[in-house]
Amino acid sequence: QVQLVESGGGLVQPGGSLRLSCAASGRVLSTYVMGWYRQSPGKQREWVASITANGRPNYADSVKGRFTISRDNAKNTVSLQMNSLKPEDTALYYCNAPATGTSGLWNWGQGTQVTVSS
Repeated sequence: QVQLVESGGGLVQPGGSLRLSCAASGRVLSTYVMGWYRQSPGKQREWVASITANGRPNYADSVKGRFTISRDNAKNTVSLQMNSLKPEDTALYYCNAPATGTSGLWNWGQGTQVTVSS
């Protein structure tokens, strides 16, 4: 059973930064593509970024140039550095290994809340 635990969210002013972390137990992440997703109230979950097993990143257009996804295989973690945050980045952020669309391979964790507001 894979357990995903996201952390690092919080309240930040527009233009600020946060670093999210995703830790996994029950599975070694190093061989998987891993992704970050987010969901705002009343909206569907959307893909934010992903990283291949060999470290190649890919980003949604809405976050390109502001967010950086990385992975630490020794620690079995995946991170998302978020800079130049905007109010529209406010959402509950999740990590998972991508399946199809915005579905994940494993059960979703509780997520970490990011709120961008002045």
